[in-house]
Amino acid sequence: TSVLLLFPSMSKDLSELMKEATKEVHEQAENTPFMKNFQKGQVSLQEFKLVTASLYFIYSALEEEIERNKDNPVYAPVYFPAELHRKAALEKDLEYFYGSNWREEIPCPEATQKYVERLHYVGKNHPELLVAHAYTRYLGDLSGGQVLKKIAQKALQLPSTGEGLAFFTFDGVSNATKFKQLYRSRMNALEMDLATKKRVLEEAKKAFLLNIQVFEALQELVSKGQENGYPVQPKAELRTRSVNKSYEHGPVPGKESERTNRRHTDMMPTTPLMRWILALSFLATTVAVGLFAM
Repeated sequence: TSVLLLFPSMSKDLSELMKEATKEVHEQAENTPFMKNFQKGQVSLQEFKLVTASLYFIYSALEEEIERNKDNPVYAPVYFPAELHRKAALEKDLEYFYGSNWREEIPCPEATQKYVERLHYVGKNHPELLVAHAYTRYLGDLSGGQVLKKIAQKALQLPSTGEGLAFFTFDGVSNATKFKQLYRSRMNALEMDLATKKRVLEEAKKAFLLNIQVFEALQELVSKGQENGYPVQPKAELRTRSVNKSYEHGPVPGKESERTNRRHTDMMPTTPLMRWILALSFLATTVAVGLFAM
């Protein structure tokens, strides 16, 4: 009790504290032109594909560490794989966009690898911090997902049947509002002392910053490609040995269909300026709009 008198705000629920702790860094993302462009439907397929690829690596790492700690009391109460896990959905989207050999095509920029490494470090060494990453990603995606899904579907002229948008579809959640209430209540019930709670809040801010660094890196990637006068084809340059090793046992590579290639080519922006402006608005919006709605 005496400790809480010194830190009265820490007596609040963890979910509320996390929202307050990430408010400033959230505003950094919210006030970028990228988010506004996406809300206007100004997003190219190439940026969408690049972000989907980075999200795949991020969620693969996150969910590997969640599985490692699913029985650990510091995480077990918020273990909802059927409702929340996104890796399988992202695999479907990547196969749709890149074809059956997608594992050999997708890039993993350094900033994405940094995020992945942090997730593995936390999961193995400080699993009590894993809830910060899960909350930041899953509730953000669940909150802003439906709006973003409609925008992307219209802007990219994706099929009304949902191909390419599995990431936004939470089949295991029938009522997002009620599920988020359940998730928050489970999270708030996690047993944490004051010191641990403060570390979780710091990790939530770190998670947000890692997300921002990812879309900044992808923006730089697209910009460099345009400066050099060629489309972005980053697969070989950015893939790391560790990533190749981790995902080398994928499906047998195959050729992407002519229909898919045609669709991808026809939807690319025509000017370097437009491609630069549109770069990475999707991820900025996923992070900023999603967390704002939490």
